[in-house]
Amino acid sequence: MNKKIHFIAIGGSAMHNLALALQAQGYQITGSDDEIFEPSRSRLEQAGLLPPAMGWFPEKIDKSIESVIVGMHARKDNPELVRARELEIPVYSYAEYVYLQSVDKQRVVIAGSHGKTTITAMVMHVLKYHNRNFDYLVGAKIEGFDVMVKLSEDAPLIIIEGDEYPAAPTAPKPKFSYYKHHIGLVSGVAWDHINVYPSENDYVRQFEKFADSTPKGGALVYDSDDYMANFLCEKERADVANIPYQAHAHKVMNGQTYLITKDKQQIPVVVFGEHNMKNISGAKAICEKLYISEAKFYEAISSFKGAANRLEVLAKNANCTVYKDFAHAPSKVKATTKAVKKLYPERKLIACLELHTFSSLNKEFLPHYKHTLNTADIAVVYFNPHTIEHKKLPPITIDDVKRGFDNPNLQVFENSEELQNFLKGQNYQNTNLLMMSSGNFANMPLQEFANSFTQNNG
Repeated sequence: MNKKIHFIAIGGSAMHNLALALQAQGYQITGSDDEIFEPSRSRLEQAGLLPPAMGWFPEKIDKSIESVIVGMHARKDNPELVRARELEIPVYSYAEYVYLQSVDKQRVVIAGSHGKTTITAMVMHVLKYHNRNFDYLVGAKIEGFDVMVKLSEDAPLIIIEGDEYPAAPTAPKPKFSYYKHHIGLVSGVAWDHINVYPSENDYVRQFEKFADSTPKGGALVYDSDDYMANFLCEKERADVANIPYQAHAHKVMNGQTYLITKDKQQIPVVVFGEHNMKNISGAKAICEKLYISEAKFYEAISSFKGAANRLEVLAKNANCTVYKDFAHAPSKVKATTKAVKKLYPERKLIACLELHTFSSLNKEFLPHYKHTLNTADIAVVYFNPHTIEHKKLPPITIDDVKRGFDNPNLQVFENSEELQNFLKGQNYQNTNLLMMSSGNFANMPLQEFANSFTQNNG
């Protein structure tokens, strides 16, 4: 094969995984970026794909390159992108390129403001358990899968996590719009990405377009208990199968969740929380469209442990568990906090959220977090003023955050050391700790923290 593909902004989560996947297929891969963080850096270095120097080098772009794939963090005036256009080299976002590679496959695209990574991971887990041949694109590390992207010539099916964020400066529409699904899923719609969609209508409209693009003979799966998802998806579309779902029947006993089947069987599962019971139902509906029977689905889902950073257990003992979760949008924060408290109602819950995204650090958006942490016994919020400055946003204050969450007992920190001291000072007897962020709490050593809490409170 030996076709040469160049990645502009190769260090991105999806970008570096696609680079690794194409290298595994035999493509000759080069790439560049202005900064690359872990784990992308180590994975690229191990594969021999880490750029020798950071920055943009238009002189490296020449006619020997068959295609250029550009990441969403590159700018429109990126000198390598400008050079590629001058040489009339085909330029794609990774979403466009994934479609190009899967044009002859059945495409399942899982979208939504929350839950899409977990539902995608569940479907992948079930298909792999039953030895189905499929390609995939998912936004987190999944147990049993070495990379987050697989593209092959022989798989008849691809499972894609469909993000609503723009694909690239060259492809400004949401990523999910480029995949052209045959089977689509909408897990829920709650306004996010305020830096891209300044109004709720702008945001919602993207999901309406996604639903409307379902082809004749296709299927649209959606959470009927989510008001906006139901509103957008329930309308009749010519020759499109509407498949609504709700949270799977279940019960919780002694910290263990059981699915309850139609014939009253009890299936133990590792994941928990009302939101994950919805995710299971969504995954089950997708799997049924892919000819996985109910019995086979339940057999497989019992061993699903979750996607990385999704209610991931960092450490635990008999009376204390420390969780890490990617939750950052209001709906996710509320659902995740509620899930941990419901699993262990007799334990105290300390829930700590880092505001890290453009939306969460926007003073006008903060009221959307009203009461989202109220299920916790001790609610904590951290934000880093340097992150706000880096994102070129107006500053926010501790009082702004307290007003937004409307929680009089909320503890708010803007200094990482003070946050760490506060958490260290708590009593973790019969207590769970939940750390939620799409960032890293200013490089706080979360695993080390978790180990110390559980070891000292055994």
